[in-house]
Amino acid sequence: MSDNAVSGTIAVPHGLPMDRDAGPFDPPSRITRLREVRPVSPLIFPDGHEGWLVTGYDEVRRLMADTRFSSRQDIGVLHVPYEVPGMPAATEPSPQVPGLFISMDPPDHTRLRRMLTGAFTVKRMKQLEERITDLTERQLDEMARLTPPVDLVREFALPVPSLVICELLGVPYEDRDDFQANSAKFMEKDVALDEKMAAFTGLTSYLAGLVTRKRAEPDEDLLSDLARHDELTVEELTGIAFLLLLAGHETTANMLSLGTFALLEHPEQLAALRADPDLLPGAVEELMRYLSVADIFYRYATEDIELGGETIPAGSTVVVSLLAANRDPRRFEDPDALDVRRTARGHLGFGHGVHQCLGQQLARIEMRAGFGGLLRRFPTLELAVPADEVRLRTDMNIYGVHELPVTWADTSE
Repeated sequence: MSDNAVSGTIAVPHGLPMDRDAGPFDPPSRITRLREVRPVSPLIFPDGHEGWLVTGYDEVRRLMADTRFSSRQDIGVLHVPYEVPGMPAATEPSPQVPGLFISMDPPDHTRLRRMLTGAFTVKRMKQLEERITDLTERQLDEMARLTPPVDLVREFALPVPSLVICELLGVPYEDRDDFQANSAKFMEKDVALDEKMAAFTGLTSYLAGLVTRKRAEPDEDLLSDLARHDELTVEELTGIAFLLLLAGHETTANMLSLGTFALLEHPEQLAALRADPDLLPGAVEELMRYLSVADIFYRYATEDIELGGETIPAGSTVVVSLLAANRDPRRFEDPDALDVRRTARGHLGFGHGVHQCLGQQLARIEMRAGFGGLLRRFPTLELAVPADEVRLRTDMNIYGVHELPVTWADTSE
């Protein structure tokens, strides 16, 4: 360990220390060591700018609940890739994107989020549960017709949340190839700016046309409901649609695929879940804690703020690691163990504070239906390649796997 790491200050010559050297499911070891030594650590970015890295559970939770740590990208210079998925690094403040409420503070954030809250209530999501289960089972039917090995990402983990979010928003599912290709390109970390912006333009141009049509001829879907709000501009509707579409399929798809990988690599946990399906709701929470696929977020200190015994100066860029926080032994016993019987209440996998994931109830239902159906329908499911050959999404802003080759035995008589 370097002297810098011991003192709690790290120099980052090529970005954050995000190499998954401890294993495909664990935080980078450098970040884990920093959390143990100094959970609020000074950070030096590649351009020499000084910022902060927050990795402790209590410190992350307090930070994300404190609106003095702003989410706005137009008030600070970002020296690492943006929290808004895939946006390029900047050398000057970035203008606000209309409707992209993930990068807004109250009251602008409150105004837009309030319009969406009714669509994502627990009650409404439970009303959708039967439909989500039906869509999941149909996709499992399609997968069962294939001859293994198959790629679980392509045949199951990506189609299920894409079907659900398309139906919820009113996006034609036949358009999925284009928006998924643009989403994937936009989410890449190291890609030429012109390619990334071309993907962004492709997505937003498509969605602008869609919300314009829904404003003219509304239907029974979420985007039509939003389009009825005359105070929302087409640009704001487009930004909201962009965020919901991107978040609605990327995160859940990666949880389904990476979660299946994790369970297959922990056969005793998989066996426990197969033996007692009542463990499934708790197992979903544990997988959210254990994997934290949406890991890195950014905030900007709007004034001098004390956090974890440190004073973060006004104007500082602050990097937050949800994965490190969710593995903090001060909060969770034996945190690096996957335990489907654990009570993972209070995990930060869906974030915390005013920006806590709006669609978390929808994601829970999809994961319960997805993992439950997959384990029930494919009792002999296993990896079709050695675990170290599974391609990890270390090049993407949402962690997961690019492909998950799986196979199963034919149990038919």
